[in-house]
Amino acid sequence: MTRIVQEPGTKGSQKWLQLLINQQPKIIENHLRQALELISSDEIYWRSPLAPDKYSEYSDEDFLEQVSIRIEQRSLESFWPERGPVWDGLATTSRGDVILVEAKSHVAELASSCGAGDSARKLIRESLKDAAEFYGASPDADWLNGFYQYANRLAHLYLLRQLNGIPAWLCFIYFVNDDEMNGPRSIVDWQSEIAVVHSHLGLETQSLIPFVVDVFVDVDKLQLAAKSHESCNSGKL
Repeated sequence: MTRIVQEPGTKGSQKWLQLLINQQPKIIENHLRQALELISSDEIYWRSPLAPDKYSEYSDEDFLEQVSIRIEQRSLESFWPERGPVWDGLATTSRGDVILVEAKSHVAELASSCGAGDSARKLIRESLKDAAEFYGASPDADWLNGFYQYANRLAHLYLLRQLNGIPAWLCFIYFVNDDEMNGPRSIVDWQSEIAVVHSHLGLETQSLIPFVVDVFVDVDKLQLAAKSHESCNSGKL
């Protein structure tokens, strides 16, 4: 199943991302506008996770359909086996950009390893190797274990932008001050953890990865903004 219906999030990154996208999208859009160099007339359209769509998340061919693109030069099927990445969020712009979103609120969410079977693993390994070479990673870096999720998100960005010419962007949203999950309490704390990920993947930690945007959202400020919005709406006649 490549459209995955979700319940309203009760904690962690799922909760905060749903709140961010459905109630306070301007917080993230301000960062994206700057990073993508959008002009004032450019619009950002959120495709998931949306409350009217039961906060659904998408993967495989359905994620391509959700952002209204077809990739014909190198197909998704030839690049990655079924049951690929499930995207936390998806957006498009009126300019034609595709924005892939991955959200984290605590450090443990960064860690993962590939659990695919032999045949699927072979294709994954080949595609990760190609992507790693494109990003200039160290040849001996392990993209299958340790921080596999981060690696496969980079690989899909490579598939869209480099192999198919789609103006795609990968946005990592890091939530700060998620006390319920004992998450990082500052941007600096998150940046230290991200540097560990980059080092493991053999990437230069001091250089920007092309078309990857890191956004840090303070949970406390997000909640205050949401409460203020609710208060204003409740006061309307």
